[in-house]
Amino acid sequence: MRVWCTAGITVQSVPVRPTLPFVYGELSEALHLTAARSTLTGLMGWLGEPGLDAAGRSVRLLAAIDQHAAAVREALGDPKEGPSLVSLAGYASGIRDALIEIGWRLARISEVDWATADWPTLRLLAICSLARAGGHA
Repeated sequence: MRVWCTAGITVQSVPVRPTLPFVYGELSEALHLTAARSTLTGLMGWLGEPGLDAAGRSVRLLAAIDQHAAAVREALGDPKEGPSLVSLAGYASGIRDALIEIGWRLARISEVDWATADWPTLRLLAICSLARAGGHA
């Protein structure tokens, strides 16, 4: 057993028994689910709620979101059942990271023209739509 001190806090390491891998697997799965829920909840709060509300008033916007949702389901390999919580959140994070890399920015939500929403906005709204349909958000 090792003991070390960091910032005045003493920490003891506990030997790991080989019989515990299933506990770590369950913990890892729980952490993935928690992170995925957090990602999708944040996306819904930021963009999903106002965008899907606008889609409820615009057949054109709703159709565009549905087309993007079909593409997301296809990309994630489950066009019938829809993506899992973790795969959907991972896809959302990948889109977000790519958009950050290219410097894309969404206008303030109050200033978004939903009738002329661009590809990134529609793709993110599709992710929100799938999350809602799957009971994830």
